[in-house]
Amino acid sequence: MASSFDAHRTVTLDGNPYCIASLRALEERGFSLARLPQAIRILLENLLRHEDGQTVTREDIEALARWDRSVQGRHEIAFLPARVLLQDFTGVPAVVDLAAMRDQMVGWHKNPRLVNPLFPAELVIDHSVQVDFFGTPDAYERNVAREYERNRERYMFLRWGQRAFDNFKVVPPGKGIVHQVNLEYLARVVMRAESDGDVWLYPDTLVGTDSHTTMVNGLGVLGWGVGGIEAEAAMLGQPLSMLIPEVIGVRLTGTLPEGATATDLVLRITELLRQYGVVGKFVEYFGPALQQLPLADRATVANMAPEYGATCGLFPIDRVSLEYLRFTGRSDEHVRLVEAYLREQGLFWDEDSPEPEYTDIIELDLGTVEPSLAGPTRPQDRVPLRDVPRSFDEWLRSTRSRTVFSATGVSSGGAVATATETKPAASVQIELDGAPYTLRDGSIVIAAITSCTNTSNPSVMLAAGILARKAVQLGLQSKPWVKTSLAPGSRVVTDYLRDSGLLPYLEQLRFALVGYGCTTCIGNSGPLPEPVARAIEEADLVAAAVLSGNRNFEGRVHPLVRANYLASPPLVVAYAIAGRIDIDFENEPLGVDHAGNPVFLRDIWPSHQEIREAIEQAMDPETFRAEYANVFEGDQRWQALPVPEGDTYRWDPDSTYVRRPPFFDGMAQEPSDVEDIRGARALVVLGDSITTDHISPAGAIPPDSPAGQYLIEHGVPPAEFNTYGARRGNHEVMMRGTFANIRLRNRLVPGTEGGWTIHLPDGEKMTIFDAAMRYQQEGVPLIVLAGKEYGSGSSRDWAAKGPRLLGVVAVLAESFERIHRSNLVGMGIVPLQFADGQSIDSLGLTGTEEYDIIGLRDLFRRTFEPRRQVTVIARRADGSSVEFSATVRIDTPREADYYRHGGILHYVLRCLARR
Repeated sequence: MASSFDAHRTVTLDGNPYCIASLRALEERGFSLARLPQAIRILLENLLRHEDGQTVTREDIEALARWDRSVQGRHEIAFLPARVLLQDFTGVPAVVDLAAMRDQMVGWHKNPRLVNPLFPAELVIDHSVQVDFFGTPDAYERNVAREYERNRERYMFLRWGQRAFDNFKVVPPGKGIVHQVNLEYLARVVMRAESDGDVWLYPDTLVGTDSHTTMVNGLGVLGWGVGGIEAEAAMLGQPLSMLIPEVIGVRLTGTLPEGATATDLVLRITELLRQYGVVGKFVEYFGPALQQLPLADRATVANMAPEYGATCGLFPIDRVSLEYLRFTGRSDEHVRLVEAYLREQGLFWDEDSPEPEYTDIIELDLGTVEPSLAGPTRPQDRVPLRDVPRSFDEWLRSTRSRTVFSATGVSSGGAVATATETKPAASVQIELDGAPYTLRDGSIVIAAITSCTNTSNPSVMLAAGILARKAVQLGLQSKPWVKTSLAPGSRVVTDYLRDSGLLPYLEQLRFALVGYGCTTCIGNSGPLPEPVARAIEEADLVAAAVLSGNRNFEGRVHPLVRANYLASPPLVVAYAIAGRIDIDFENEPLGVDHAGNPVFLRDIWPSHQEIREAIEQAMDPETFRAEYANVFEGDQRWQALPVPEGDTYRWDPDSTYVRRPPFFDGMAQEPSDVEDIRGARALVVLGDSITTDHISPAGAIPPDSPAGQYLIEHGVPPAEFNTYGARRGNHEVMMRGTFANIRLRNRLVPGTEGGWTIHLPDGEKMTIFDAAMRYQQEGVPLIVLAGKEYGSGSSRDWAAKGPRLLGVVAVLAESFERIHRSNLVGMGIVPLQFADGQSIDSLGLTGTEEYDIIGLRDLFRRTFEPRRQVTVIARRADGSSVEFSATVRIDTPREADYYRHGGILHYVLRCLARR
C-alpha cells in the first residue's frame, strides 16, 4: 500500500506497539492540521491509511489537508468506513440484496462467497416490535410474543445471514434501539485490528442504514446515515464517494435554564440550523458550554442531524467522552488506549486545543433555550410551550379549511380553485370501560416515550419518572383515551428507572414497558382502542399525538392521527395527564389533588438538582456491563428459531416476507450505453418537503390498498399484514406501497390524498401502482416532478428502489435531500434539478406533458463532469412545448460509474465478478 507522506508508522501506546497512519507525518511536511475541523482530520487519517494510488491518491490527501473554509465541494475523495451499522427494517432488504447477488454470482459461474462483508457489519433488531398491548404489567411479554409470531420468517432469514456471511452479527429483539446500543456498547471510538501480523489502530468510523446513525457523533465517532444500497456496497469494500465538505461550526455558550431539557435544546438547534441551511454539510459543535454538556445531551443533539439536514453533527472527543466510556462499562484498558491514540494523532480536545476554522460559525446561548414542542407535522417547526394552544388553533383552522376545485379536467390544463370552505370543529362522545368521555379536535390519543433520541438520555428519562411520581402522589392520572407507552432504547433504562424507584409511578400513569424498540417513532404505534378509532373516523376528528421521538411527518405516527408533536419525556407524561394538546400549562391546571386544589405543571416539574441526584443514585457501570454481556445471544425464542444452511439462500416461492428481488434479472457482465430519455410521462407531480415517508411505505398496510390486496390474494388476512417496514424483504409489497402514503398530494389528481394518479394521455384515474404497470406494458418511461427538499427524512432505500421498480427513470425537483439524492443515483435513477428560480409553476408545467431529456447520452460519451446540464422538453397535447435546462445531480465521477452501470450494486457485482 502506498504512503506518499511516510505516514504508516509504528508507535508505542500504553506499553504496546501499534501501527497507525500518522497525521504528524503531514505536519512534518508543512501542513497545518490544528486549524482543521475534527471531521476533516478524521477523513485525512482515512485517506492516509487507504492510499493506493488509484482510489486514494497523493493529490486527494493534499487537497483535503489544504481544506479551506472558502473552497469546498470541488474535489472528490473516497471514504472507507471502519464498520457498517444496520437495523432490521433496512437491514433485511440489505441482506436480501446480498443473497440475490450471490445467486447472480452462481449464474455467472463465480464463487458466491465473493459477496461477503469485508468489515464489521452489526445489525440490531429494533424496528419490528409494535404497541399492540399497553398500560398493563404484561404488555411487554405480549408484544414480544406477537413480534415473534409476525416476524418468524424474517428472523430465520437474519439468522441464516449471520451464519452465511463473515463479519456479520445480529443483536436479537428485545435488547434495545440500534443507535442507543451503538452509543452504549458497539462504538469503539478507536478501532483495533490485525493485518498481516501487525496490530493497527485507527478512528472508529461508520455508515448506517438509518439516518440517525449520527447519534454516535455525540461520542466523537464520525458516521452518518446512508441508504441500504450504499451500506451494502461499503460492506463489500466499496468506498463512499464524496466531495470535500463544508463544515459549519456551532459555538455553544451558557447553560440550560431551569425547566429546559436536552430535548428543548435539540429542537431549538433543529429550528436554527434548518433556517440557516446545512443540508449536505458537516456540522461540528464547540465552545465553552461543551464541558458542562453531558455526553447524553450531546448524543441527543447529534441524533437529530437528519432533522436539521446535516450529514453529521460531530462533537469533539474530550474528558467527557472518556468519562462516558467508563460510565457505560468499557474497560479501563480500552479507555486508556483511546486517549493515548487520540492524543498521539492530535484528535483529543482539551482546554489548550486551538479553535478550528469553519466554513461559517453559528452562535447559540443555551440560556435562551425554553421548553418547546415541534409539530404538528415537521421536526423543525418548533413551538414554545406557552404558544402551543395558539399555534395548534391556527393550524387546525387551516386544516379544517379546504380548497374547492372546479370540474375542469387536468388533461385540459388543470383544475381551477373556485372557493374555500371551512369545516366546523368536531367532537364526539365515546364510552371506555363503561364510562362516558368526550373526544374533540386536539384530543391526545397517543402519548409515547419512545425513540433513541431521548430514551438514551438519563436526564430526561429520570425527569419523566420524577414528574410521574409527583403527579401520582398528588392523585393525578393519565386520561383514559390516551394510548400510553414506554419503549426505552436499551434495557439499562428500565434498570435505572427501577433502581431509582420511579418505574412504578410511570406504570401507575399507564406508561408500562411495551418493548425495546422504535415503536411509535417509526410508525409501530399499533391500533388505537376501537371506540377511539371509530370516533376519529366517524367525526373526522383532528386527533393529536405527543412522542419523545425525532419524526412526526404526516401519516407516520398513526394514520388516524393528524397532529403529531415531538416533546421531552416529562412533557409526554404531562400531556397524557392533560389529555389534550391545546392546554395552556401556565394558566390551566392539569387536574386537582386529593384535597381538590388545582395542580399546575410547574408544581410537579422536576428541578435540575432533583434530576442530578437521581442520576447519581441510580446509575452504575456494572449495570451496563451486565446488560451487554450476552447482547448477541438472544432469549429462548431467538435460540429456538431454525437456521437455514448453505452459502446461498433457498427462497420460498410462497413467502410474503422474503422474496428474491428482480434487480439483477437479465443482468449482463458489461453495462450497456446510457441513452437519452424520450416520451416519458409524469407518474406524480408533488410539492415541497416530500419526505421518504411520502415516497416509501411505512406503518400499517391498508386492506384496500394495492399492497393489501396483494397480501389478501396470497392468503394473508388483514390481521396478519404486519407493517410495510416488516415486509421490506418483499419487493412485491413494497413497490405496491410506493407513493401510497395516505397524505400524499399528487397535483395530477387535485383535491385528493393518497396513492392516486391519472394515466395519460386518456386521463383515467387509478392507483399509482396500476398506472405504473400500465405504462410499463406500453413501454413508457416515467418521471417524478417535485419542489424543494425532495426526499427529506429517513435514509430509506425503498424510496429509491420502489420508484425504480415502478419504472421511474428520472426525478426533476428544485432541490434534494442528501441521502435520497445519492440513493436515486444508486438505483440508476437520474436526479435532475431545476435552474435557480425555476420550478414546476414558473415554467407552467402541469405534469400532463410528454417529456424528453436530451443530453444524457452525450454526457456519458465523454469524460464525465459533475453537475452538467441537460435539456428538458415538455410537449403539450396541443402541440406547444416548454424547453428548459436542468442540472444533472450526479455529483462525482464515482456516482457517474454507478449510474452508467444501472446502480451501485450492479457496479459492485461486476467488479467482484472480475476478481
